[in-house]
Amino acid sequence: MKIILKNKAELDAMRVAGRLTGQVLKQVAEAVTPGMTTGELDELTRELIRKTGGTPSFLNYNGYPGAICISINDEVIHGIPGKRVVLPGDIVSLDVGVYYDGFHGDSARTVMVGVTDPDVIRLVETTRDALAAGIAAARPGGHLSDVSNAVQRVAEAAGCSVVREFVGHGVGRHLHEDPQVPNYGAAGRGPILKPGMTIAIEPMVNLGRPGVAVLDDDWTVVTRDGKPSAHFEHTVAVLEEKVEVLTLA
Repeated sequence: MKIILKNKAELDAMRVAGRLTGQVLKQVAEAVTPGMTTGELDELTRELIRKTGGTPSFLNYNGYPGAICISINDEVIHGIPGKRVVLPGDIVSLDVGVYYDGFHGDSARTVMVGVTDPDVIRLVETTRDALAAGIAAARPGGHLSDVSNAVQRVAEAAGCSVVREFVGHGVGRHLHEDPQVPNYGAAGRGPILKPGMTIAIEPMVNLGRPGVAVLDDDWTVVTRDGKPSAHFEHTVAVLEEKVEVLTLA
């Protein structure tokens, strides 16, 4: 494992890429309405990223065909945009990356579209709370698994489960860097969180059981039990005294 620590200039560049990512994600999330297709949201994402002067981190990454991952209801992550129509009652997970001036930002959120089911609302709010807990646990001098443990505790305390096959990750000049950041595990283990580390913390939380499967498109990950899943993510930087969220809008 080779964890790349960023210097001040690199952190400044990541702040810009992160802010742009957050702004694009916010605008796409606000645009989600019943009746539109996921393909239309992808077109909007491409236009917004082009206006930043950056490029989509995900487009053609290992062959991925979209500028954004859009995963609906029982889709966990990596849903490919296309002809699917957003319907009332859906939860829509949006995952966006912007590559700008040599660095990536990576962020995700789940949007509720006229959701009234209290269990689904609980799932989305729990996942958002799990991300906040993970960020709060990412203290300089602590262990990486403190983040993982915080996410797991919040999710399971609300009666949900965390996905284990997919994890958060380091991010910087490359979209995926060391270390991996699982959303489960005991605290007090793994690498020490040092100033200059930049990681994407991304809880993927299921309303039902944790098992997932990959569809025949080789990208879309779904829950095995068909129950909904939610996804939130921020890119953060470990500093001398604190952790800074880089992908706020």
